[in-house]
Amino acid sequence: MRSGTGIGTVRRRLHHSDVGCIRSENYETSGLDGLDEPLLGKRDYDDKHSEGRVMEEIWDDERKKEQLHWTLLFSNLIAQWAQWIANLVFGSGSFIVRHIPLLSNTKNRSNPKLIVPTLSPLQEERLRNLQQRLGVPFDGSRVDHQDALKLLWRLAYPDRELPPLKSELWKDMGWQGPDPSTDFRGGGFISLENLIFFAKKYPESFQRLLHKQDGNRADWEYPFAVAGINISFMLTQMLDLQSGKPSSLAGIRFLKLLGEDEMALDDLYCVAFQMMDAQWLVKRASYMEFNDVLKSTRTQLERELSLEDVSTVKDLPAYNLLRR
Repeated sequence: MRSGTGIGTVRRRLHHSDVGCIRSENYETSGLDGLDEPLLGKRDYDDKHSEGRVMEEIWDDERKKEQLHWTLLFSNLIAQWAQWIANLVFGSGSFIVRHIPLLSNTKNRSNPKLIVPTLSPLQEERLRNLQQRLGVPFDGSRVDHQDALKLLWRLAYPDRELPPLKSELWKDMGWQGPDPSTDFRGGGFISLENLIFFAKKYPESFQRLLHKQDGNRADWEYPFAVAGINISFMLTQMLDLQSGKPSSLAGIRFLKLLGEDEMALDDLYCVAFQMMDAQWLVKRASYMEFNDVLKSTRTQLERELSLEDVSTVKDLPAYNLLRR
């Protein structure tokens, strides 16, 4: 950890060559699978986290942690309740499906097949544009990609000098090494766009997650930037966005969101990142448990997407966790 930066964040340096290595085979092999070394270093507190904090600030932190805890539990309860009702109704055979995803009767009733709804011209265009974004790898030699990385730094640290594209300072943001371009891999350029979108649209949540300001943090924290790339990859897999037309339950529901908002994936990314951090705090997780937290985040997000009254990202219960 570098000193004299004026940033009192709780961060850890990565010390494992496979961290952030995203494979394309399936979700289970994305990101932080198979880690066998912890993040290293000691805590670095600023004035807010020093022993001299006033009692009011301590109580404020506890209230915020409690609010995150109950919001997450409540949204989880709603999603599980809705899923239970849906299973009960579908199992009775007395319900005519009126909303996506649609189910068709097959010879094997125990394995119903999802029917992808007919897309509107607007949905088709937006899906095509999104898939084009997904097909762009991060290229450290491209000036526009370099500029995007610089923009992310300025948004993250407006009061700090922009470092060279290869510098140990990038580790402060949670990159694996001094060259962030080596960490994108399967995440592609869209994962950088996701981070920039998050920083612009929800700056308060972005800063609180970057600086680990909510709740009682683990001694070994997840690396912010690399976690963000893993979340982008997780969403791509969960929503089945790399196929011609999404056919997974979550992917079909996402098409509805995309019809309402062209930036639905970017907004969903922000919700997923905030949800992941809330799960992290509730589970009292540490670095070695990141992959488990990411998997439970995916499960929770799939449940919320399955809710019948969700037509935009803002309708998701976990959206209330975000702060501008």
